[in-house]
Amino acid sequence: MSSTTLRDRALIRLSGEEARPFLQGLITRDVLSLKAGEPRWAGLLTPQGKALFDFILWADGNDLLIDCEAAQADALAKRLTLYRLRRKVAIAREEALAVHWALDAMEHPVDPRLPTLGHRWIAPAGEGDASAAFRARRLALGVFEGVGELGQDAVLWLETNAGELNGVDYDKGCYVGQENTARMHYRNKVSRRLIAVPLAQADAKRQRAVIDDMALSIELRRVEDIDPATLPGWLADALASEAAG
Repeated sequence: MSSTTLRDRALIRLSGEEARPFLQGLITRDVLSLKAGEPRWAGLLTPQGKALFDFILWADGNDLLIDCEAAQADALAKRLTLYRLRRKVAIAREEALAVHWALDAMEHPVDPRLPTLGHRWIAPAGEGDASAAFRARRLALGVFEGVGELGQDAVLWLETNAGELNGVDYDKGCYVGQENTARMHYRNKVSRRLIAVPLAQADAKRQRAVIDDMALSIELRRVEDIDPATLPGWLADALASEAAG
């Protein structure tokens, strides 16, 4: 098998009897019901509902593993530590394991955002690096992640298409940024969306990131200004359904 290790990802382990209740009150997905082999994509937001960090959650026995952007792992661990206060939760980098990905590894869970992203799992690191292959697949499907694409305190969580990509539970109770996120959802007020357009069609005023090697511009555009032909099928269908009522 070719390399499956995603070397641009890192793992943070949360352990202790209060680990799940602690994270439950902070992030956009339900943690209390998380089971082994059923990863969930989630966000840690600002009080205004803007994305700070995104990551994938895994259950590992009584512990939780946060599959996150390697370049932001220490910053995320520090932010979580600030919230911890006196709770009985240990937060530390997990160096013995790594994140893996392959398109056809049917024995492993599908990516929780979109099944066509392929399969993902946790295991000791192997040889090589699959990061570039996964990134190309992800961007071709119009799925964004990480500070470089989502920004920090710049884009509202629902504007990143988190609702369509299984990144929020609306009935889980309070978390940081929950009030504005819920209001946008129930009032159908997601008026802007993060999308990728060919670099030749870039709008500098709306641009959030440039992907030079794929000639793409990631932009935050008003829904009424988006050409449906430029959207991946999953998002085009969602927006069409939303417009229909």
